[in-house]
Amino acid sequence: MGHAAIMGITGRSGAGKTTLMVRLLETLAARGLRVSTIKHAHHGFDMDRPGKDSHRHREAGAREVLVASDTRWALLHEQDGPAHPTLPDLIARMAPADLILVEGFRTALPVAIEIYRPTLGKDPLWPATPQIAAVATDAPTLDLPPGISRLDLNDTDAIAAFVLAHARPCRPPGNQTTGHTP
Repeated sequence: MGHAAIMGITGRSGAGKTTLMVRLLETLAARGLRVSTIKHAHHGFDMDRPGKDSHRHREAGAREVLVASDTRWALLHEQDGPAHPTLPDLIARMAPADLILVEGFRTALPVAIEIYRPTLGKDPLWPATPQIAAVATDAPTLDLPPGISRLDLNDTDAIAAFVLAHARPCRPPGNQTTGHTP
């Protein structure tokens, strides 16, 4: 895919990352942009179901199973051990897009927006995460250091404009950690 422009969406559990991702996807797609997403899962996950042919293939030892129909396809890839794929490696497997929104992989992102809701009672990520360029919040006031923009969490158009203005390519493989932090 080359050097696709990406923007991370990060924040503590329960902050509303997925909700914002969905709103951004709708807004950006309505503008005619091809947007893809990458979502980090903390634990093993399975998109397959026992009893299905593809599940039986995997259980029998298939390294990869590609399931295809006339409307979509999915590739299930088994990893050796607990190694985490790097963000650039995952991006390289994706079809070309105008933008990739990434939920998770906080330490591997070139730039991110943090969703921060003080009412959750959890510490913000921005003080210890230099990739955070903006904080989208529902707090009426929030003191942020210079260089970090404040965005109204309810203003999807303004957040989309920030994403389009600040999305950047991901670092190439070999120049980063695995970046499997949310």
